Amino acid sequence: MNFPRVIFFTFFAFFLAQFSLFAQIPQVPAEVEFADLIVRINPQARREIQLDVDALYRNPNYLKVKQERFNLYRPIIERELNNVGVPLDLQYLVIQESGLIADAVSTSNAVGFWQFKQGTAEEVFMRVDGQIDDRKNIVNSTRGAALYLKKHNNSFDNWMCALVSYQMGLGGAKAYFGTRYNGKRVVDIDRNSHWYFKKFLAHKIAFENSFTTLVSNNQRLVEVKVSGPVTLAALAKKYGVTTDHLKEMNKWASNGKIPSGSGYSLIYIQEGDAPFKPAVIEQKPSSQNQNSYKSNPAYKQANSYPRIAGNTTKASQPDQITVNELDGVQAVNNTTQEKFADKIGIREKKFRRLNDLDKGERVEAGEYYYTEKKKAKAEVETHIVMPGETLWSISQKYGIKLSALKAKNRIRRDKDLKVGMVLNLQDHRKRGEEIPMVKVQPLSNQRVSQNTSSQPKVETQVSQPTPSQTSTPAQPSQLTHTVSSGETLYAISKKYGVTVDQLKSWNRIGSQNIISVGQKLTIYKP
Repeated sequence: MNFPRVIFFTFFAFFLAQFSLFAQIPQVPAEVEFADLIVRINPQARREIQLDVDALYRNPNYLKVKQERFNLYRPIIERELNNVGVPLDLQYLVIQESGLIADAVSTSNAVGFWQFKQGTAEEVFMRVDGQIDDRKNIVNSTRGAALYLKKHNNSFDNWMCALVSYQMGLGGAKAYFGTRYNGKRVVDIDRNSHWYFKKFLAHKIAFENSFTTLVSNNQRLVEVKVSGPVTLAALAKKYGVTTDHLKEMNKWASNGKIPSGSGYSLIYIQEGDAPFKPAVIEQKPSSQNQNSYKSNPAYKQANSYPRIAGNTTKASQPDQITVNELDGVQAVNNTTQEKFADKIGIREKKFRRLNDLDKGERVEAGEYYYTEKKKAKAEVETHIVMPGETLWSISQKYGIKLSALKAKNRIRRDKDLKVGMVLNLQDHRKRGEEIPMVKVQPLSNQRVSQNTSSQPKVETQVSQPTPSQTSTPAQPSQLTHTVSSGETLYAISKKYGVTVDQLKSWNRIGSQNIISVGQKLTIYKP
């Protein structure tokens, strides 16, 4: 055996592996967007931050563990930050604080995911006693951290100062910064800038774009609300996991027991992908047509949302059905929010908040409404915008919070929606990234399903046409209806045998369902 040659090739392979890792290390740019700030970093500070980024990448195995842990908890973290109104860029702070280790303890006796001392935790409504330690609960600790950060940002109107105050305390940050950054939207970072913020920038740069390529997605976090008193051993049998696993994932239940009360957030890991088909599926190209596929993708959109389950014969009564696995109810008649909320037994303001409704919007017959909080992301990855859809109607369709849908796609107004846009329903679109567009077939060739569980599931094919696609679908007859006094969309839809969704789609009627006397409505009849 030629040992020198073996040694040479071993060394060469090691060198290539290290070079490959180095090539993946993100480089610190001269300018970074953070929350609502533009952060300009001078060369000396860039070198300093780059050293921290390089250190995070030094051990590939350790990095991968962190990235997978972050990927696992990220949906919950994003949801809780969104609910409080804290920019999602702040989520990288939890990696800096604890590496997402539930029972991490600092030298100053700060505990948990977000590293709270007991007194500070109790100030933001966390429970810390012999039975429960919310600092080790990813849901409650993230909500507490969001409340803490937002409260401090109210003093500075500057998220950099608010973030540094997380380490220094509000008084210390005020003494350190004064008022020179209050309200500023451009921040310059140099050698004298606070070390904690530079350390945070290193974590943001290291983790925000690389986790998708290095993290396996064969695990997902399941969150369920439970009521006590109950033991983790009993819950383990119910959910088909081991008691040790529940104890490991729920260290906030200090003695393996959940005391009396309701709404405790229990989490556990489930193997495999979520058992739902995506709304938009990339069709796999043939091996001989790879190039044409890249420039001409095809998509298939399923119209199986919202997913209705439960006692659908009593869908108009509370506690009978779920809509996208959330408690919901169907409206029978057009009415006011006040009357509908009173009928289903919740406060009007809560009903409006749960469904992202503006004050005064009417409740429309046939629509499904939620009676518990919508989610921060949908069960499917994407949605293709169809004619007449609004941000609100899409958020209701998938049970995703309207603010989350807007944030993920960087769209704030309905007028920015365009037919054929492929919206993200799970991941956030990067700054500057264009929203993909596909060509949507004419409305005459689509069946727009009304949201009823008895309606058969219909799939609409949506694709980019190739030059050879020259066939033209048959055109339906087009009618015009003039709105009379007292008429509603529901009444008009029944008159012509179409759905309310179709009427709204054909006439680009927004989420408030407003029509006026004398308005001309276009109606298509096959």
